[in-house]
Amino acid sequence: MGTWDIGPFDNDTAADFGGDLDEAAPEERESMIRGVLKRAADPADDLDTPDGERAVAAAALVVAQQSDGEPACSNYGPSEPLPELPADLRTLAVHALDRVVSEQSELAELWAEAADGLAWRKDITRLRDVLEPPVPPQEEALFGI
Repeated sequence: MGTWDIGPFDNDTAADFGGDLDEAAPEERESMIRGVLKRAADPADDLDTPDGERAVAAAALVVAQQSDGEPACSNYGPSEPLPELPADLRTLAVHALDRVVSEQSELAELWAEAADGLAWRKDITRLRDVLEPPVPPQEEALFGI
């Protein structure tokens, strides 16, 4: 089937990752998420599609644990509970998502050619904004020089 929608778990690779998390021992789940994010964030090589798809899914799981994040509910995501993920995964997930939409990403290239490419990119931005909210522009100076 491949990819059927823009959501983090709406493709075969991410759905398989969700299943792998469910099959893993509870104490292994955080390191699995960390490993996926580290692979995607590594600037050494181009990011291939499967690593990008897993990274988006892993980032969505980090987002789901934030106070302003949405649950990563999907029929294809993990159904077993995840441990509380450490705060440092937020930064790692931001770096991974930045690579997913970069010029070195095969996944970004594929979505650029798809009809829903803009919607996919907006969804990635939504995830990223929960992890690292944009700084609002300052309207006036705090003090004069």
